[in-house]
Amino acid sequence: MNQEEIVDYWKVEAHESLKVATHLVDKKDYSYALFFGHLAVEKILKAIFVQNVSPNVPRTHNLPRLAKAAHITVTEQQEYDLVRITAFNLEARYPDYKRKFRKKCTAEFSTTEIQKIQEVFSWLKSIL
Repeated sequence: MNQEEIVDYWKVEAHESLKVATHLVDKKDYSYALFFGHLAVEKILKAIFVQNVSPNVPRTHNLPRLAKAAHITVTEQQEYDLVRITAFNLEARYPDYKRKFRKKCTAEFSTTEIQKIQEVFSWLKSIL
C-alpha cells in the first residue's frame, strides 16, 4: 500500500470505531462506548501520523504521545482532552479498573464524554 492508501485505511478504521461507539451508547453499553471512542481518536491520529511522518505507526494507545509524534500542535485544553480520552482505554480494558469505571459510566457522564470525543475527532479529522 502507498501512503495515501494507508491514510485511507486508518481513516476508515477510525470512522468505523466512532460508529461502534455511537451504537454502544444507544445500547447503553457506556464503558465500551468510551473505549471505542478512544479507538476512534487513536486511529485518526494514526492516519495523521502516516500523512505527516511515516507509514510505520507507533504501537501505542497513548493519545498525547501519538499527537506529538504526528507533529500536531495542541493547546492545553486539547492535551487535557487527549489525556482524559486515553484513560478510557485503560479503564475499560483492564478488569481491576472495569467495575469501578462501569459504575462511573452513567448515561449523563458517557453522553458528555462521547460528545467531547466527537469534538476531538472532528478537530483531528480537519487536520487530514
